[in-house]
This record gives sequence, structure tokens and C-alpha cells, in this order.
Amino acid sequence: MTASIGSGAGAPLNITGLESGLNTGEIISALLAVERAPITRLSNQETTLEGQREQLQSFQSSLGKLTFAAQELGSPTLFNDTQTVSSSDTSKVTATSSSGAAIGGYELEVTQLANSAQRTFTFKSPASAETLTIDGQEISVAAGASIQSLANTINSDSKATVYAAAVNGETLVLSTRATGATGASFIQVSAPGGTLVEQAGLAKEGRDAEYSVDGITASSTTNTVTNAVPGVTLNLLALTSATGPVTIDVQPPTPSASAITSQVQSFVSLYNSTIGAIEKQLSTKPPTSPQSVSELKTGTLFGDFDLTNVLNGMRESIYEPVAGQPAEMSSLASIGVSTGAPSGTATYSQSSVEGQLQINTAQLEAAVKANPAGVQQMLQGWAKSFEAAVNTVAGPGGALELRVNGDNTQTSQMASRITTMNELLAVRQKSLEEQYEAMEKAIAKSKAEGEYLSQQLAQLNSSSSSSSSSG
Repeated sequence: MTASIGSGAGAPLNITGLESGLNTGEIISALLAVERAPITRLSNQETTLEGQREQLQSFQSSLGKLTFAAQELGSPTLFNDTQTVSSSDTSKVTATSSSGAAIGGYELEVTQLANSAQRTFTFKSPASAETLTIDGQEISVAAGASIQSLANTINSDSKATVYAAAVNGETLVLSTRATGATGASFIQVSAPGGTLVEQAGLAKEGRDAEYSVDGITASSTTNTVTNAVPGVTLNLLALTSATGPVTIDVQPPTPSASAITSQVQSFVSLYNSTIGAIEKQLSTKPPTSPQSVSELKTGTLFGDFDLTNVLNGMRESIYEPVAGQPAEMSSLASIGVSTGAPSGTATYSQSSVEGQLQINTAQLEAAVKANPAGVQQMLQGWAKSFEAAVNTVAGPGGALELRVNGDNTQTSQMASRITTMNELLAVRQKSLEEQYEAMEKAIAKSKAEGEYLSQQLAQLNSSSSSSSSSG
């Protein structure tokens, strides 16, 4: 007879010859379970500590990213001067600043757009290979070639002076690759075999764009004009004769309020997601009776002192005045970044209670336009104080790093202890198995001896009975 049960410390328990009638496998398992309990408790503590370490590392990383985002708010590059150039009708003319542009408003009229020269031909597939010449460039045409294959050959030739368009199965339109006035002599085609025959009356000369700026007329070989307004590139898209002149407005060089606002919005978004994650961990209680790895790692930072401190420090920094700054430009709240104002019932919104930031975009942009240097100085000073407050807890050598290192040391020590305890338990298991096996053997031997003696007594009794009968 064999009994086999599982053992957490080693192989299954195998106790043979249960002569005693006892389930010795279960007895050993029960004894080992009692001795295994400290290992289980220590393993659970190790898992919980690992969960805490993982969360601390995550917050250390996210807070590091947040301080970097704060530094970017005061970056000199963000406050570099840029010029805004706009067009009153972008369907007809678009304008961009290509360099330092002369400020002011410019009246632009477009009377003609630049075009390429064109010639239209009837195509006939050649019965035998033929060579065409277009503006002195030879083009080989295979026997039986289609109009599309010819167009593809022309368009893929980097030396060609024209582009080809297969309008249908019989019409090929050639247009010069460059726009601008060409005069009467343009797109010279020689097709001795008759593959291309020009259609009469459809040839078009290339022409320049014609426009005027503040009444001064000018022309351009392309519809992209770079010398009409100093430092401005104009893209001519349509004639203005029907609607009147288009106004090109060039603003003075100044930091971009929209770029600065976008950078502040990015910081606020990261700030809100970071404090939201911290608040969630601070308010999550550990389960009463955790049963899984996930539950053991839940609530490890409930009410954590260090995270509570860094959260309070970040919230206070929003309203904390920056040293050396005037009262009207002394904090993020001065430029419209705050936790929001209370409602008419004198109660705060849920996001305000949680410390989530909001942006008054109009106030921020107005501050940048009115005093960009002041905004930059305030943000630079604020970023330094914010970084100092956060780094005390989350920076290199800060409280979180020290705790992470401590958790690493503890989990390493726990893992070593668990290994040693499992090894000792395995030795204990083997010892119990040997003891019970010896007991079973002793019982079996005792039973065998008893059976032998019984057999001998039976034989003696039988012999004695036989002798009495014969006498």
C-alpha cells in the first residue's frame, strides 16, 4: 500500500507499507504545514514589499518627468521672438515668415497666376520602335507601347524638361516643368514616325504671375513669391479681382503666446495625472485578508507620509510667491494657472478639492503679450522652487530613492531567508519520512514475528493432540 500527498518543500510524500493503519502521509503533511507557516508569512511580506517598491519607483519616475516639464516652462527657447504673419483671405493668398519680416499691413492684388507652357498631341502606338525628341532630349518608345507607358517614361526621366499627362487613350498633354513666361518657342517635339501629332489651336505659352503690393506692380515666374514683402513668403492661389485686395499683416517680433500656452497645458495635464495617481494610492486601503499576489501588492502606500508631503508641497507651490517677483507676477496663479475658483454657492468643484489644475487661457495669453519677460522670469524662478520641493522626496538621494534601496535590501534578505528555510524544511520532511518508514518496518517485523510464533504454537498444539489420540 502506498500513500502520496503534495509537499510545498519538495517532492510528493511517499510512505509505503502502512502496516500501522495510520495515514502517515497526511500526518507528515500536517506537521510540515505548521512548520511551513513562517515561510508563507515571510513570502507574503516579501510580495507586499515588492509591491511598495514598484509603486515608489513608478512615482519617482513620474515626478522626475514632472520636474523636467516644469523646467521647460522657463526655457529660453520657448520665449524666443517669433513673428506672426497672416492673410485676410487664405483661399487666395497664404503668407508665412521666412526671416525677420518688416512689420505692417500690406495690400496685395493678384491679377495673373504663373502657369507652365503646354502642347497637346494625338498619340498613335508605333508599329516598330521609335525615338522621340522633346526639347533636344531623346525618348525611346517601344513597338506597341501604350500612351500611359510613354507618359511614365517621360515623367521618370530626370533630364526631361516636361511632364506628360495621358488624358485618354489618344491624347497626351506635355507641360513644362517650370512655370513662367516662355515666349512663342516652347516644347519642341520631333516624332518622325508619327507617334505624336500636335493638335492645332491648343498650345499655351507659359506666363508669369502678376501682382501688386500697395500699388507697386511686379511679376514672378512662380506662384511662390519671396521678394514682394521683405521676409515674407507669399503663395498665390487665386486672382483677387472679384473680391478686392488681400491684406497681409506682419506683427512685431514677440514670444508666441500660443506656443507658451501649449507648453503650460502639457505641464498641467502631466501634473493632474501625477497627483491623481498619487491620491489613488494614498486612499487605497490594503485588503483585510489578501489571497493573491495582486491583493498583497494593493494598498502598500495607503496614507504614505512621504507621498503626502510631496503632494502638499506641489499644491502649495502653485500659490507660493516667487522671491524677487512683483506681486502681480509672482506665481502660477498670477498667469491663470490655479485649482479653480469656488462656485456661487461658495463650494469648490471636485477637481478643485483634489488639487487638479485649471488654466484661464485668456489670462495666460494676456500676461504673455503684456509682459513676456516677466512671465519668463516668474516661470524660471517657480520651476526652481518646484523642483527643489519635489526633489527632496523624489530626486536623486531623496526619500523615495532611499526607501527603494531599503526595500531592495530587505527583499533580497527575505529571499535568502526563504531559501534557507525551505532547505531546512526539506531536510525535516526527509527526516519525518525516514522515521515513519522505520516505524512501519518495525511494525511489519513485529507482525511477522507474531505470525511466526502463532504458527509454531499451532503446530505444537496439533502435535500434542495427535500424541494423545494414539496413546
